[in-house]
Amino acid sequence: MGHDHNHSHGVTATGKHRKRLIAVLAITLGVVGIQVVGAVVSGSLALLADAGHMLSDAAGVFIALMAAWIATRPASDQRTYGYQRAEVLAALANALILIVIAVVIMIEAIRRFGEPTEIQTDVMLWAAILGAVANLVSLLILQGAQKESLNVRGAYLEVLGDLLGSIAVIVAAVVIMTTGFSAADPLASVLIALMIIPRAWHLLRDVVDVLLEATPKGVDVNMIREHIVAVDGVVDAHDIHIWTITSGVPVFSAHVVVEDAVLSASGADNILDQLGSCLGRHFDTEHCTFQLEPVSHSEHESHQHA
Repeated sequence: MGHDHNHSHGVTATGKHRKRLIAVLAITLGVVGIQVVGAVVSGSLALLADAGHMLSDAAGVFIALMAAWIATRPASDQRTYGYQRAEVLAALANALILIVIAVVIMIEAIRRFGEPTEIQTDVMLWAAILGAVANLVSLLILQGAQKESLNVRGAYLEVLGDLLGSIAVIVAAVVIMTTGFSAADPLASVLIALMIIPRAWHLLRDVVDVLLEATPKGVDVNMIREHIVAVDGVVDAHDIHIWTITSGVPVFSAHVVVEDAVLSASGADNILDQLGSCLGRHFDTEHCTFQLEPVSHSEHESHQHA
């Protein structure tokens, strides 16, 4: 006997914050254009690296917005959860883009160490300052939403890395202006690449957890089992599965063994309502499916359930 308390597949966590992402996208694209021009005029690899990183951020935000739109398409017999996993695939693409950008920056920086380039530090400095201010504004826009969605979190982390990258470019420009140490430019580029890689790795790891249907972070399966068994009439719970369809959409299913006497129509409804309420209240999991089994049927079940 199954019971599902929430069949809604509407707005996802990313979709709720679409306006924030659009604002960040507009700001980022504007600064990318300015920084690319500044990099060409000044000859700064660090500034170009920062612009490239911001361009990857813009691409990631655009992908997230497209995925959020795709995720609102209704479910069908062929795709019973709709297209909500599109957001997770977008986060995967975002992580891979970051890794590629970091590798390209590193290779070019190494080449620059052997072939120093003359740099116009005044242009480099002002373009980096503008980038830092824009990144700070974007961070404030995303701050309140980054804990709810993988894609918003990815955008937030990328913008944070951009802010640190802009600061590195500012420092490099000041060093070159005051000491003439031109190697500060490729050094700053390497630093930006090193900041990108761990953020990309963490995002990639989170995406893999979702795709492998790992138990969501912070969820204790044993504690959930204890709550289920505590419901009146419930004897045991097994075959428990908890996974995530996309950010903010956890899903739960379990086989629940109950006393034979409570499996009347009203008794079953009462237990299912209590179980659904418990999961939603204590574990923020509203999409729950339970299979009720009488004690007399338990001997037919496998002894190798979770």
